[in-house]
Amino acid sequence: MLKEKMEIALNDQINKELYSSYLYLSMCAYAQSLGMPGIANWLKIQAMEELTHANKFFDYVHERNGKVLLKAIDEVPTDFGSVTDMFKNVLEHEQLVTASINNLVDISIEISDHATRSMLLWFVDEQVEEEASVQEIIDQLNMVEGKGHGLFMIDKDLGSRTFVDSTQQN
Repeated sequence: MLKEKMEIALNDQINKELYSSYLYLSMCAYAQSLGMPGIANWLKIQAMEELTHANKFFDYVHERNGKVLLKAIDEVPTDFGSVTDMFKNVLEHEQLVTASINNLVDISIEISDHATRSMLLWFVDEQVEEEASVQEIIDQLNMVEGKGHGLFMIDKDLGSRTFVDSTQQN
């Protein structure tokens, strides 16, 4: 059974993951409006991935006999500037999510919730991958100054991303 402090924190994380999905879907719509279908594809898949993360937390709370309490999702921005600026926003957001996951780990250690700590380590590793992936895109965008043929090639490359539910691999 989950202790109250952990249950509250996990419910907050579910909300954050749903917000992340909504944010990336908004970015997807923005990329589509810029005529960047590959970037839109990458962001839509990112939105789907965040939804699977929310579901992983959702299922875990139930598995531990906790109660899921869904809250309203904050409104997300709809204008993100340049493609490079948008991906810098993605990185900043992923860093916030990483901090939130790390806080959950801290709580699990504080209250000696070893089962939750074990589950959270998957998310710790996932966040390392998330940040590295986005940083690689930013580095590529900086290399081509976010425009021209280079941007076209990056868009084309990001269009090849396919959805894989990484929460089911383990």
